[in-house]
Amino acid sequence: MMGILYEEASIWQFLFVTCLLGGWAAWMTGKAAAQTWSSHLQLFFYMLGLGVGVRFIHHALFDETMFSLDYYIVDTIVLMILGFLGYQYTRTNQMVTQYNWLYERASLLSWKLKA
Repeated sequence: MMGILYEEASIWQFLFVTCLLGGWAAWMTGKAAAQTWSSHLQLFFYMLGLGVGVRFIHHALFDETMFSLDYYIVDTIVLMILGFLGYQYTRTNQMVTQYNWLYERASLLSWKLKA
C-alpha cells in the first residue's frame, strides 16, 4: 500500500533511508558548507544532488521507483530542512566562537551583537 508522501510499503523504509541515512548526509553537507563559508544557494544545489542519491538508494535497496518527481520532491524537501538546519547550527557556532568579542548566542540557530 502506497502512502501519500512516501512510496514504500512501510513508513520505516522512508524513515530509514530518507530521514536517517539521507538526513545524516544532509546535516553533514550543511555543516561542511558552513565550515567553508559557502552560500545558501550552493547548499541548495548540493541538496538537489543529494536528493537524487537518496532516490537511488530507495531504488537499489528496495526496488522502488527511481525517477518519480513527486517522491523526489518529498525526499529533497526533507533533506533541505535537515541540511539548512545543519548549516545554520554550524554557522552560529562559528560566529560565536570566532567572533566572541562581537557576537553572542541568541538561540540554538542564531546569534546577536553583544550589548
